[in-house]
Amino acid sequence: MQLTVTNSPFNEEQTEKINQILPTLTPEQKIWFSGYLTANQQSETKAGIDAPSREVAEYLLNTENPSKTREITILYGSETGNAQSLAETLEGKLKENDFTVKLSCMENFKPKDLKKVQDLFIISATHGEGEPPDNAVTFHEFIYGRKAPKLSDLRYSVLALGDQSYEFFCQTGKDFDERLEALGGERLSPRVDCDLDFDEPAEKWMEGILNSLAGPAESVSAPSADTGSAQSSNTQKYSRTNPYKAEVLENINLNGRGSNKEVRHIELSLEDFGESFEPGDCLGVFPENDARIVDQLLETLGWNPETDVGINADGETLPLAEALTSRFEITKLTKPLLIKAAEIFGNDALKEKVNEEGWIQSYIEGRDLIDLVGDFPAADLQPEILLQTLRKLPAREYSIASSYKANPDEVHLTVGAVRYNAHDRDRSGVCSVQFAERIKPGDTVPVYVKKNPNFKFPFNEDTPVIMIGPGTGVAPFRSYIEEREELELEGKTWLFFGEQHFTTDFLYQTEWQSWLKDGVLSRLDLAFSRDTDEKIYVQHRIEQNSKEFYQWLNDGAALYVCGDEKNMAKDVHYAIRTVLEKEGGLSEEDAESYLKQMKKDKRYQRDVY
Repeated sequence: MQLTVTNSPFNEEQTEKINQILPTLTPEQKIWFSGYLTANQQSETKAGIDAPSREVAEYLLNTENPSKTREITILYGSETGNAQSLAETLEGKLKENDFTVKLSCMENFKPKDLKKVQDLFIISATHGEGEPPDNAVTFHEFIYGRKAPKLSDLRYSVLALGDQSYEFFCQTGKDFDERLEALGGERLSPRVDCDLDFDEPAEKWMEGILNSLAGPAESVSAPSADTGSAQSSNTQKYSRTNPYKAEVLENINLNGRGSNKEVRHIELSLEDFGESFEPGDCLGVFPENDARIVDQLLETLGWNPETDVGINADGETLPLAEALTSRFEITKLTKPLLIKAAEIFGNDALKEKVNEEGWIQSYIEGRDLIDLVGDFPAADLQPEILLQTLRKLPAREYSIASSYKANPDEVHLTVGAVRYNAHDRDRSGVCSVQFAERIKPGDTVPVYVKKNPNFKFPFNEDTPVIMIGPGTGVAPFRSYIEEREELELEGKTWLFFGEQHFTTDFLYQTEWQSWLKDGVLSRLDLAFSRDTDEKIYVQHRIEQNSKEFYQWLNDGAALYVCGDEKNMAKDVHYAIRTVLEKEGGLSEEDAESYLKQMKKDKRYQRDVY
């Protein structure tokens, strides 16, 4: 029976505490307390005391729920800050419910302490092709190594972040989940795998954890939190789930006539936005699909663009064309989408193909929904059934290219228009070409600020700073130098920039030259790959200046890389390692260890995509 103020002599606070402790007692403990109460009542009655159960009541009222005496550890592996933000949100929820919590980035957690952990919650992104983020590599290696301890006393749960368009979706989270189980851990609640739109599943995972930790008669509070805001402040007004409508002030092509590239400089108004940002942070932009692509898709399917369709579980509806334009991703295919399509299309050829090893990953490369419904026509497919298989149109996140201190009511972006041909059709980037072709000054776009705790710059005059940012990767460095100028900081700064041609592709040329002249930028090395017979890239400039580069590192320089992950970032890493081997006399293994320590010390940070 549940005690209440009406069926017992206790007040509301006392009944709540007694109801917390009683369900946790074993039958033996209950019998012991029953006997204790009886004996205590008899002895105190003989002594003329009217409060026979005072000692027991005091014990009951002052003893915490045993489930809350277990210490909780939250570990996160984060590349762009999403996992860290979610970990901070979970920490807040647990503390609001009086749990004892330790929060740590995986690289700062001592592996030898793992065997002491009682309740462990892991939130991890997956980087590249199924690899752990840089700050999770050491912990990942440890639990898969021979020194990993048995964890028979551990309870745990994992939240995995990823992108379904990658073959190894949420692989790092899956690795942690499976390995902890293999080491003897008890899964407190099931792992949840999140796509780019992670807000709702992450919130449900956290609610599941709170419910699992609660005692049978205990209720927990799980206040709604903006899990996608990338910061834990409760005062933030705008976020991923509540974007700000920013007016476009400028939209300028930075490339000269005859360039093979089109890079737009975008200036957006943040008047009344009410939130600051720092160099290294990002701006998320919610784009819209090109109306021409939507029309072609509807024509291929033979559907009426004015048909009203449901777009969410809340019963909200929109005309079909509008829903496909603003709410759903139609320009990228994923493995889960093809598997679902095989179930609902009624197309035997597709059913056979999805079961062929390697076919799905090969097919989705460079294709979109128009290709899919054209190659594998669906039988009597209804619009709402298809929409249920599509994922939400994800935001695009761009490195901020301006200083908040210099321009507090604006934010600048550097956006390269993506255009290419694949499978006999011209293709284009959803957001980048929207900026290039369809957004003009005076228009508005929904945006939010995304904090990036893993790409932070030093603001002191003692730390030399090396910046490597070819192409649009130069954006965060413009923000940093602009802020240094505003703060009137001196000190050594070195930029490596590269593009195709000096005359047409030197992004922000006059600004860099002005900063170099004024001493805000100490040194500038350029690599224009198409201006010489032999292609020269930024990594070649690093090797050509190996002595000075090594000296800067010896002087404690912080190193930043921004841009293409698949080629540039790997080539630059190799070039830096070569400098350490050549100038420092290190072996390849020692050079890698040196760079790994630099990453741990936050002296080597990357924002690659």
